[in-house]
Amino acid sequence: MEPRSSSSLCSLKPSFFNILCINIYLLHITTDADGFNPLIKLPTNGLYRNYSSCSTPVVLNINDFGAEGDGLTDDTKSLQYVWKLACSLPSRAKILIPAGNTYLIRPTDFSGPCQSKVTLRPCTHAPTAVTFHKCKNLKVKNITFFNSQQMHMAFTHCTHVKASRITVIAPADSPNTDGIHISASTNVKLEDTIIRTGDDCLSIVSNSSKIRVKNIVCGPGHGISIGSLGKYNSSSSVYDVIVNGAFLFNTENGVRIKTWQGGSGFARKITFENILMNNVSNPIIIDQYYCDSSATCLNQTSSVRIDSVTFRNIKGTSAKEEAIVFACSDTYPCKRLYLENIQIITSTDTAKSFCWEAYGTSSGLMYPPSCLSSGDIIIRHQVKSNSTRWSKDDFDVV
Repeated sequence: MEPRSSSSLCSLKPSFFNILCINIYLLHITTDADGFNPLIKLPTNGLYRNYSSCSTPVVLNINDFGAEGDGLTDDTKSLQYVWKLACSLPSRAKILIPAGNTYLIRPTDFSGPCQSKVTLRPCTHAPTAVTFHKCKNLKVKNITFFNSQQMHMAFTHCTHVKASRITVIAPADSPNTDGIHISASTNVKLEDTIIRTGDDCLSIVSNSSKIRVKNIVCGPGHGISIGSLGKYNSSSSVYDVIVNGAFLFNTENGVRIKTWQGGSGFARKITFENILMNNVSNPIIIDQYYCDSSATCLNQTSSVRIDSVTFRNIKGTSAKEEAIVFACSDTYPCKRLYLENIQIITSTDTAKSFCWEAYGTSSGLMYPPSCLSSGDIIIRHQVKSNSTRWSKDDFDVV
């Protein structure tokens, strides 16, 4: 990694942190009332008030443990050593990374459990990615991630997670920079979050369940995705997911379920509701023929099964004529899909819905009209909107 000068008070290099933990709390600002003790204190130049008026915490200056801070020397081992020391202390401790220096930090694991509760405050400007692995009772709040080289924040094998007021900022053309990635985790709540990135704003993948997402702003990016699931003929299961309240703009997809041919498992009991979209290319999409490989993906009969998926109260504008696409498996059609109060238009006041092997029902105002099949015959069905019946003036779109 090449050194780079920085005027940032917190001049860590682009970093990837793996947090392996039990009962670790990640907060941007804490107070005495929160009940959390700060473990890492980055220089703030007066931006944040003092943590506590109680007993003075032990301050561990990373420079006192061999860190150079010259932008050339690898200071990873110094940071890891200070972390282990602070984590082992029964009393409050702060790891101080002095202002005005540049620290070269390689991908790093912060392992717990620690003797006291933990607060991390990442650098304000340095590109940072964080993975929480095997964490329980985790709180993440008021954090901004900027220009990560990969996924910005990931939860893997975690349970009982509450994340709120997260901001992710990355260029629209940055590949593989998912905003928030949830894998093999359960009981996760994500609220009040803004994501601008070059890949999925939110991706929920294998063996995740009881996920609740509320009040998300996404754009640019690839939208909110379940999957991809079933890659390399793997078994993947996602169930009991509710996305309630989102605004998506200038995204390649809106709300999406994507699976590979040849996989197994299921995506079941999933709800997307109360969602507003502006200039979204694929507002509502189920794609069971997903393939992002440079090589041609072969047709396979096995498939992740999709069942009991609801799309409710979704309105806005589509950048493409096909506003609703359900491209389901020939072998295992999508079952129990439900559409309610869908209002998606195009700039020409026309929109289409496309269904392949998709079963379900619809109710309420439907624009474009539903193409779901409710009979016993599996069909390919495309429905066009009647531009003489509806127009964009009929919808309250912002």
